[in-house]
Amino acid sequence: MALTVHAIKGTQDVLPSQSGRWQYIERRLIETARLYGFRELRTPVFEHTELFNRSVGDTTDVVQKEMYTFDDNGGRSVSLRPEGTAGAVRAFLEHGLHNEALPAKICYVSGCYRYEKPQAGRLREFHQFGVECFGAPSPAADAEVIALAASAFDALGVRNLRLELNSIGCPACRPKYSQALKDYFTAHEAELCDTCRERLTRNPMRILDCKSPVCAAVAAKAPLVTDYLCEDCRAHQRGVEAHLNARGVAFINNPRIVRGLDYYTRTVFEFISSDLGAQATVCGGGRYDGLVEQMGGPSVPALGFGMGLERLLMVMEAQGCPFPEDKPCQVYLAPMGDAASLEATRLCGMLRDEGFSAETDLAGRGLKAQMKYANKLGARYTVVLGEQELADGKARLKNMGTGEEREVILPDGLLSALYDSEIEGALNDLNATLESDWLRKEEK
Repeated sequence: MALTVHAIKGTQDVLPSQSGRWQYIERRLIETARLYGFRELRTPVFEHTELFNRSVGDTTDVVQKEMYTFDDNGGRSVSLRPEGTAGAVRAFLEHGLHNEALPAKICYVSGCYRYEKPQAGRLREFHQFGVECFGAPSPAADAEVIALAASAFDALGVRNLRLELNSIGCPACRPKYSQALKDYFTAHEAELCDTCRERLTRNPMRILDCKSPVCAAVAAKAPLVTDYLCEDCRAHQRGVEAHLNARGVAFINNPRIVRGLDYYTRTVFEFISSDLGAQATVCGGGRYDGLVEQMGGPSVPALGFGMGLERLLMVMEAQGCPFPEDKPCQVYLAPMGDAASLEATRLCGMLRDEGFSAETDLAGRGLKAQMKYANKLGARYTVVLGEQELADGKARLKNMGTGEEREVILPDGLLSALYDSEIEGALNDLNATLESDWLRKEEK
């Protein structure tokens, strides 16, 4: 019988065989952010639609074409989160974090939703690691956030990324650039797509981000924003570059970067991989000094980035980055008979209380079938429990990797043997980690 329900197009399941990689990536990202003083924030998956209209911008593709928007049972328009910054700013204001010590540094791992054509590295449900820094106007803050992203990639062993940097100006110098763009694109209006013709009067900078090959070809010869920056924006950009150089973070200037959301000002940046084909941007962000005030709060400078986890995972797998092995079942207790099954249940509970992964038969299998099942679980050790073992209070602990067996007294001898194995394994893991870190530093 055919399945009547399938995963919705543009979504994917993370199976148990893959979930360990996701957990590892998320853990390393959060740990790296903590080294920079960032603490985790969790926001709802849906918000009032107005929040995204005001923050993301009603001239962007995200708001115009891609948001999942619906009326709830109370008649309120709500939308699934298309990106993380808007909800973070809303939480920052709603909970009065702007009244606490600044800068406020937050990070998050969030699911996001956009209705766009699914392809490799671009799904309708996707996941982002993001950081936001509120209350820091200096170029050092820009470099700090960018360096955090670079450190996160380094912690995961990701190589061959290119950091591209630009400044898109501020409210003082942006109008002159917008007018220059409007003049340029007006002369090419007949070549533009329908959407970009609408953008021409409302926000000509959005044309620079159009995915149409025809519009992109026209935009390639458009005026550069760097030719219209005011002196304050130029000085800020020079400061960002100086701080990145001081941190040893390599970058190249790309005056064509504008990013796809309306709230950005001054610094914008992207980390780009050569291993992803068309969807090459793994991380992007920048400064958005006017957004907090735009959303009804005080004037608070801010900046941040979003890192796509699906794309990051693709890069790591393409580069053969190391992932920790999922910890298998440490010990499988194979009972024979009802009395042994009760004892196995008791021993499993005791072992789990001590922090060991332990399993036993739940399907009424014979001993041979249980051993096959233990192999499929990847159990490190097995213990067979029969009438003789119960009578003697002893059993044989078998190392499934080497075939070596040893007699242990139940339960203390079993615990002691597993503790010895755990210590040995931890030392091996530590040595492997230190060696990997050393090799990575040698490569750099």
